[in-house]
Amino acid sequence: MTRKKKKIYKKKGNVVKDITRNIFKILKEDSDKVYNYKQIAAKLKISDTDGKTQIIKKLAELTATKKIKEVQRGKFQVNVDRKYSIGTLDVTSTGNGYFITDDYEDDIFIPNINLGKGLHNDTVKAYVYKRRSGKKYEADVVEIIERAKTDFVGVLQKNKNKNFGFVVPDNNKMYADIFVSEGKLNGALDGDKVQATIVDWPKNSKNPFGKITTVLGKPGDHNTEMHSILLEYDLPYEFEPEIEKEAQNLPIEITEKEIAKRRDMRKDLTFTIDPKDAKDFDDALSFTKLENGNFEIGIHIADVSHYLQPKTILDDEAYKRATSVYLVDRVVPMLPEMLSNGVCSLRPNEEKLTFSAVFELNKKAQIVNEWFGRTVTYSDQRFAYEEAQSIIENCKISDDIQPYLMPEDISIIDKVYSVTPEIVEATLKLDELAKTLRKKRMKEGAISFDRVEVKFNLNEEANPVGVFFKESKDANKLIEEFMLLANRKVAEFIGRHKGKPSNKTFIYRVHDEPDVEKLASLENIVRKFGYKINTDTKKSTSDSLNQLLSDVHGKAESNMIETLTIRTMSKAVYTTQNIGHYGLAFDYYSHFTSPIRRYPDVMTHRLLQHYLDGGETPKADKYEEKCKHSSNREELASKAERSSIKYMQVKYMQDHKDEIFDGVITGVTEWGIYVEISSNKCEGMVRLRDIKSDHYIFDEKQYAIIGQSSKNMYQLGDDVKVRVKHTDLERKHLDFALIEE
Repeated sequence: MTRKKKKIYKKKGNVVKDITRNIFKILKEDSDKVYNYKQIAAKLKISDTDGKTQIIKKLAELTATKKIKEVQRGKFQVNVDRKYSIGTLDVTSTGNGYFITDDYEDDIFIPNINLGKGLHNDTVKAYVYKRRSGKKYEADVVEIIERAKTDFVGVLQKNKNKNFGFVVPDNNKMYADIFVSEGKLNGALDGDKVQATIVDWPKNSKNPFGKITTVLGKPGDHNTEMHSILLEYDLPYEFEPEIEKEAQNLPIEITEKEIAKRRDMRKDLTFTIDPKDAKDFDDALSFTKLENGNFEIGIHIADVSHYLQPKTILDDEAYKRATSVYLVDRVVPMLPEMLSNGVCSLRPNEEKLTFSAVFELNKKAQIVNEWFGRTVTYSDQRFAYEEAQSIIENCKISDDIQPYLMPEDISIIDKVYSVTPEIVEATLKLDELAKTLRKKRMKEGAISFDRVEVKFNLNEEANPVGVFFKESKDANKLIEEFMLLANRKVAEFIGRHKGKPSNKTFIYRVHDEPDVEKLASLENIVRKFGYKINTDTKKSTSDSLNQLLSDVHGKAESNMIETLTIRTMSKAVYTTQNIGHYGLAFDYYSHFTSPIRRYPDVMTHRLLQHYLDGGETPKADKYEEKCKHSSNREELASKAERSSIKYMQVKYMQDHKDEIFDGVITGVTEWGIYVEISSNKCEGMVRLRDIKSDHYIFDEKQYAIIGQSSKNMYQLGDDVKVRVKHTDLERKHLDFALIEE
C-alpha cells in the first residue's frame, strides 16, 4: 500500500536535493553500520566542498533532533529506538491516508481508523510501526501539530425536527461532515451552499464542530459555484473597500522628474501581443533596426514596483494573494483593477512606466549587448494573437525594396486592420528570431509541451454552449521566446558573476529533473502504444520525451500521454536556491515578465533595481519564506482553475445525456475506468459495478480490467463508446455508462 515517490539524488548546481531522505536511506541500508560524512558524500557522489558542508550541517541537525545518533565522534547511525515522527498527512478520497516524513523513504499507509482526526495536509506526529507481516510500515496519528485548513465549503443538511445540521464538504478528501449547532447557523437554510469553519473537535465525537461563516447561495447557481471554488482553495473573490480606496488614491501622473530618472524609449516602435479578451497588458516588445545590421529588441514590463510600495496595505494584499486566478469565466486579479487594467497596463497610445530588458541581437539571434533598467515607453499598437498570426502567415519581408512588404501583402493586411509596414516588418523579424531561439533551446534539451487547451463558448448567463480547443501558434511562441529570454538573462545577470554563482540573494524559478521511477512507469505505459523513451542520459531523456510528444500530437491518446508525461516532471517552484530549470534547459531562470499577476515578479524587480543601485545582498531567509508562500498560492490557484474547468465540463455534459460519445480510456483503477471523450476532453468514470456483461477485475500490471468469464479486456488507451449516466455539479464528477459491443 505504500506509494513510491522517492527521488534518486542528482547533483545540480550548488544545492543538494532531498538531502534528509537520502541520508536516511543510506543509514537504513544497514542499521548496525556507522557512517561518517565522507562515506555518505561518496555514496551520494558528492565531491565538492559546498555539498559536503551541507551534509555536515544536516547530520548535526538530525543528531540534535534525535532522528539519528552520533555513536562515535563524527560517526553516525540511524536511531532505531525512535518510533515517533513528524510529517504531513495526505488523505485520499477513500478516507485512508499516507504519512509523509523525511524519516522514512516511502510514504507510510494510515488506515482511516488511525487518522486521529487528522485532515489532509495537516502537520502531525505519528507512531510508526511494522505491520504484522513485518515487511511494511503503517502509522498511527497521535497528535495534530498544525491544521492546514479549518475552512470548508459544502452543503448544509439541517435536521428536520431540530435546529442543527451538518455541512457536507465538497472536498472529497474531507472525510467527516461538520456539525453546526443552532446558534451557529448564521441564517443558513437547508440545502444552502456555505462556508463553515471548524472551531472544535471533541474527543468523543466522530464529527468536528463548526460555525457557518458565509452563506454562498443555492448549489448549481453559477456564481455560487464559482465563489465556492475560490473559497475552497482560500482564494478571495473581491477586494476590501480600503484596498480599492488605496489604489484609487495612488499618484499616477508621469512627471518629467520621473522620466529623467529613466531611459526614454517612447520613440522606439513598440507594441503588445495578447489574447483577444485580455485587459491587463504586462509586456510589450520594441523593435529597432540598427545601422550595423543587428536588431535592438526591448522586452518592456509594467513597472508595478513603482506603484506597489513595501509596507503598504496594497503590497500586503498583493503578497497575500501572490497570483491572479484565472477561472473559466473570470479573472480574480492580484491587484485592484485600477492598477491591473489601468495605470500599470501597457495600453496602446499611452505612455507607461516600465522595467525593461533590452538586447542587441544579430541575424543568428545571438546576443551582442544587453541592458536592464527602468524605462518610459509608448505602445504604438495592440495586437491580438490572431492578428499577429495573420501577419506571420500572410506576409513576407522584401530584402531589396521598401517599405519591407511586397505590394500584394499590403492589401492582405489592410483587409484585416490598419497597420504600418514598419510594424509588419518588426513582427516578421521577431518571429524569425524567436524561431531561431526556440530551435536552439530545443537542441539544448528543453521539453516542448504544446498542449491543447480546452476552452468554452459561454452565453450571457455564463452557461457553456460549446467547447473548442486552443492551440499555441507562431504568434504565441514569438511572445513566449522573448519572455523566456528576458527571464533567463535577468537571472543570469544577477545570479552569475564571471561564469560562477554570485551568491546574491535572488528569486529563481526552478524545475528539478524528472522522477526516475515515474519515468520508468511512463515508459511501461507508452510502450503499449508503440512508443519508446530513452532515459540513459539527461539529453536522451529530453530528446525522447520531445519525440514522444511530437508523435502523439493529434492522436486519440495524446491528452492522456501528455498528462502522464507532465506528471513525471517535478513541480516548478520559486526559491532563492538555484538549481536551474530542467524543462526549459536553463541553468538560470527567474520570473520577471508578469508583475501585474505574479508577486514573485514584483520581488524580482525590486531586487534587480536594488543591485543596479549598488546595494548589498540582503539575507535570503525572508525571501525564501516569501518564495514558499508564492509557490503554495500558485498551486492553490492552479487547483481552482482546474476545478472551474471540471465544473464547466460537467455543466456542459448535463445537456448531452442521451448522446453516445467516442472516448479513450485514460485511467484504470480497482473501482472503475476513466474515459476521456475525444470531441471535448471531458473525463468521467465507468464504475466496474455498472458493467453488467461480466464481473471485471482490476489487473494492475496490464493497466486493464479483465472479465472473469469472457476474459474480455479493457486496457489503458483503448477506444470505447460511452454515454452520460449521471452528472454531479457539486462534486464536479461525471459518471459514464459503457456501451458494450
